[in-house]
Amino acid sequence: MSSRIISRFGMLSERKTKRKKILVICPHPVGYAPGQRLKYEQYFEIFRENGYDITVSPFMSEKFQKMVYQKGRYPEKIFWTITGYLRRVWDILRLKRFDLVYVFLWVAPFAPPFFEKFTRKRAKKMVYDIDDLVFLNPPSSSNPLIHFLRSSRNHISLMKSADHVITCTPYLDQFVRKYNQNTTDISSTINTNLYKPKTDYKIKEKFVIGWSGSHSTSKYLHLLDGVFKDLAREYSFKLLVMGDASFTLEGVEVEAMPWNEKYEVEVISRFDIGVYPLPNEEWVLGKSGLKALQYMALGIPTVATNIGTIHRIIRNGENGFLVSSEEEWKDTMVKLINDQCLREKTGRQASVTVDEIYSINANKEKYLSILDLLTND
Repeated sequence: MSSRIISRFGMLSERKTKRKKILVICPHPVGYAPGQRLKYEQYFEIFRENGYDITVSPFMSEKFQKMVYQKGRYPEKIFWTITGYLRRVWDILRLKRFDLVYVFLWVAPFAPPFFEKFTRKRAKKMVYDIDDLVFLNPPSSSNPLIHFLRSSRNHISLMKSADHVITCTPYLDQFVRKYNQNTTDISSTINTNLYKPKTDYKIKEKFVIGWSGSHSTSKYLHLLDGVFKDLAREYSFKLLVMGDASFTLEGVEVEAMPWNEKYEVEVISRFDIGVYPLPNEEWVLGKSGLKALQYMALGIPTVATNIGTIHRIIRNGENGFLVSSEEEWKDTMVKLINDQCLREKTGRQASVTVDEIYSINANKEKYLSILDLLTND
């Protein structure tokens, strides 16, 4: 025990005296993708404070990011894809300058895993951070060709060859351990300096049921169409949707807007109930419950489908609610609409859960320990 403590203090001391260089290889530019923002990106400042210099190399430029999910525009997409591959060639050439390469999801988007293998060969040390069950290769409605060009081989290659793999759910961690025993399960986390829990649970103008996501995931919100329509016949409420500005539902008052980081927290704070519906599919077992955590951090009573990792986040009836049928969805929301004390009780307990278990402060040492272990090896 004492030797581990001495070793740990030695690592802390080395952080302060010798700066280490990390190259982050990822799909998206900084600040665009929730999977990046609410996983490792929000720790960058902590990494820098602890002796690490961070260089980020996204496959997509900001221009590519803004149009990649639009239908068509294939000449532009081809041009920016080629540009992304050229950037990866440059990354491989300069890898020896870095003490560690941190790969999120993939090095290059399409099979075979040529770039993954060369990255591993030239990197001194490599961390692989995998989010969701991306190796299942879900279809893309905006870019159907991508489904046929992708392969799970890229992900499997990185799992096998990484010095350490960071996962985000127990199911995903168990899968990765078939290929690599050096894993750490770190959930998506919340910056509780930005996400401050609400203090007023009174209804101001109209009751707000809210959902935050993206255009590609709003299909999950449509799982509750029947529930919302039934509620609308008995109660006056607004369905506030952030992430899909085109979302509509006949018979229900909807306010829909695109996602924007600048007003994300402000919009979610308007929710009186946050909903997190999911289908019964294997893909869901890789989800870390990020939307639920965002709601909960802001003290919003959250209702979620009783499937996957959400079990370890929500304790039913204490800090949120887990439901399995349309009847349970409706009954739970009716209780919350009618009971301000219940909303406040569960909302306050939810924010405590996030602060104690799923905040940056509660998880920063997990990341730093991995970086220390590999760069001081």
